[in-house]
Amino acid sequence: MKVYLVGGAVRDQLLGLPVKERDWVVVGSTVEEMLAQNYQLVGKDFPVFLHPETKEEYALARTEKKTGQGYKGFICHASPDVTLEEDLMRRDLTINAIAMDETGQIIDPYCGLDDLKNKQLRHVSAAFEEDPIRLLRIARFRARFHHLGFNIALETYEFLLSMVRKGEMQACVSERIWQECEQSLSEKDPVYFFQTLRECGALAILFPEIDALFGVPNPPKWHPEIDSGWHTLMVLEQATKLSESTIVRFCALTHDLGKACTPKAHWPSHHGHEELGLHPIKQLTHRLKIPKIYERQALLTAKLHTKIHKAQELTPSKIIDLFETMDAFRRPEQFNNILIACIADSHGRPSHENDPCPAIDYLKQCLLLATQVSAKTFVEKGLKGEAIAHAIHQARVEVLKNVK
Repeated sequence: MKVYLVGGAVRDQLLGLPVKERDWVVVGSTVEEMLAQNYQLVGKDFPVFLHPETKEEYALARTEKKTGQGYKGFICHASPDVTLEEDLMRRDLTINAIAMDETGQIIDPYCGLDDLKNKQLRHVSAAFEEDPIRLLRIARFRARFHHLGFNIALETYEFLLSMVRKGEMQACVSERIWQECEQSLSEKDPVYFFQTLRECGALAILFPEIDALFGVPNPPKWHPEIDSGWHTLMVLEQATKLSESTIVRFCALTHDLGKACTPKAHWPSHHGHEELGLHPIKQLTHRLKIPKIYERQALLTAKLHTKIHKAQELTPSKIIDLFETMDAFRRPEQFNNILIACIADSHGRPSHENDPCPAIDYLKQCLLLATQVSAKTFVEKGLKGEAIAHAIHQARVEVLKNVK
């Protein structure tokens, strides 16, 4: 029985990055032997165990054979005869197919060290194209490592095109698509996840609502970048600079989906795109089973972002209505998320990246003042139920009449 550290832990250690979790491969052992040493079996499809003390994952070395479409269309074979090299061969990228033994010696049968040095995302074998999720994974790794200079190897890019042509992407399960998407939104450059999908034709299949924005023009006066798709990626890039929240980044990504629904006869104007965007957001979130918190804040951002940009033109009464629609008094974090997405929207245009956002500052000032109105005052006056809510609303409106 030999144990090897594998995958991301080895890769990140070699890149000088923090190691978040460690995975191990066990060669020359059996399920029975692992159980006898008090490892806890947790794998359903293949033998994976938790270490009795560290609780890190230990998997028996295995091979995989393609038997059908999709990421579940595989038969796994684990036995003491499977070698480390055979186990590493089934992995997606060469930089993820490097192992380290207990003495610290590197085992690199597929030249992962060279690809780390040359900053290449390269497939290990032709089996790469057998699992459609790998296309999403390589897009995610591009988002993670682009700032280090990594790019997709040309021959691997050809595999991505082939997977799309063969219809493999239609076999992707919704939960897995969202899992990769959410993880990509947390990466350093999530724009490259969506850009990679678009380059190989997968965006139109997996995220058609986003893909539909490309080619839709905006008024040049307000949008020097013209194209709604590129504007969306620029907004996502700005959101990434402003916040680590994947919810904020998702709101930025989906804020303008309604522009793809504007009749062509009205282009480049997009009057009413805010309401038009609600349906494609619901369509996207329901299809991919995206959590409700993402959907709720994305819908509010899409519906209100234009009004937020023009906040200084609103009456105090309309400002309080806006706060109540955003649930700003009960959910200040949601309020802040939406405002950050709106800042990203404003900055997501060439030469506007550092523009001030006075409307955002104005809304923050208004909320601070309106929040100081207390229900206690009206309870002490004997008001009840809806009468209290109405009185609070009116008092908040009065407070904002003095804001300049």
